[in-house]
Amino acid sequence: MKNEYLPYPARIKSIQRESFDTRTFKVVFVDEKLAKSFNYKPGQFMEISLLGIGESPISITSSPSGKGYLEFTIRTMGKLTRAINQLNAGAILYLRGPYGNSFPLEEARTKNLYFIAGGIGLPPLRSVINSAFDHRVNFGKVKILYGAKSPDELCFKEELKVWQNLTNTELLLTVDVPDKDWKGNVGVVTTLWDKTDMDGNRGIAYVCGPPIMIKFVVQKLLKSQFKERNIYISLERYMKCGLGKCGHCNIGGKFVCTDGPVFTYQQIKQFPDKERAI
Repeated sequence: MKNEYLPYPARIKSIQRESFDTRTFKVVFVDEKLAKSFNYKPGQFMEISLLGIGESPISITSSPSGKGYLEFTIRTMGKLTRAINQLNAGAILYLRGPYGNSFPLEEARTKNLYFIAGGIGLPPLRSVINSAFDHRVNFGKVKILYGAKSPDELCFKEELKVWQNLTNTELLLTVDVPDKDWKGNVGVVTTLWDKTDMDGNRGIAYVCGPPIMIKFVVQKLLKSQFKERNIYISLERYMKCGLGKCGHCNIGGKFVCTDGPVFTYQQIKQFPDKERAI
């Protein structure tokens, strides 16, 4: 019987700098058979570890359409992430998973898609964004609203330029603190509402970012006529085992690692402590 706690070695193929403290790692399982057969869904996460240092849940940021490899965008937050961000291409790290549910796309066919992200919240959404672009004919308009503290902290800078030029797609960016070269919007992500049409009548919203951002984004979405069941939120709770056994991520009778991390706002409203959830 397969040991569900046993991680598999994966080799770092390449590293992309996103900001002063964030990098995107493209990795491939050392076991070629596993690399070819591995499947996952947008919104799921893996437990990543370095032997002798620790283990942490990290969202998969690549699209399932990209076979044979995985991508993870990792910000330096503690001992493990600092160690990972000091690695070079060719180094080995360890993965187990995938875990959790996913952002639904099948239910969104023919609908307009709205992606709202703050800071390191874009990497989990990148997987579902590119999955939607991989099946572009199935959806209506795509709008991406993304904010960061500074221009340097915007992730996927080159990819943002690609998204911006795609047909029937609108990308709106904002930063809290501009530099001398910044020509875009300044302010929190909800200030972008005044720059575009946010019509929830035929829209599905996908949200990820800091809790305070999520709180005010949900308020804006509801005022824009988005239905509670059509607002999908990825909760960033402290997950440890990834299997619903340790209890670290329990909230409202749910385990974020197994019942989530993606919940509708309709579900979150039923939690006994809704405010603590987001």
